Amino acid sequence: MEPGFNHFDKAGNAIMVDVTEKSSTFRTAVAEGKIFVTRPILDAITGGAAAKGDVLGVARVAGILAAKRTSELIPLCHPLALSHLSVDFEVLEAECAVQATCTAKLTGKTGVEMEALTGVSVALLTIYDMCKAMGKGMELGEIHLVHKQGGKSGVYDRE
Repeated sequence: MEPGFNHFDKAGNAIMVDVTEKSSTFRTAVAEGKIFVTRPILDAITGGAAAKGDVLGVARVAGILAAKRTSELIPLCHPLALSHLSVDFEVLEAECAVQATCTAKLTGKTGVEMEALTGVSVALLTIYDMCKAMGKGMELGEIHLVHKQGGKSGVYDRE
């Protein structure tokens, strides 16, 4: 049986989940996604030839910043004191794509899945922004949670 939605009160109003009584535990989440680009764009990214500069360096910082600000972007997310954030990239030559992976960690009362997903999404959007002058046909996709642990629901690993 699927768990019910907990972002609604008895009257059906959207609410922030009350985590006051929950115990703090170690929590981590890993999310990933891809941006599919043209060969010239991939070559510009890997060769450092993009007009706007270091595409992956800027995308890394943007993803980290976005993950830290998730509660300002997603209305019912709790503000979290994150203890670790990283955004890493893998160039997928055969797919003509860049894969972004965001890892978020903390010890707290609620999970960090939304922070990891936000970090990946904004990192990929930043790659698009920095490369759109070379072509607008890029495609973001396959954004998903890979792993999470901690809290009441335990460990999740995507198959």
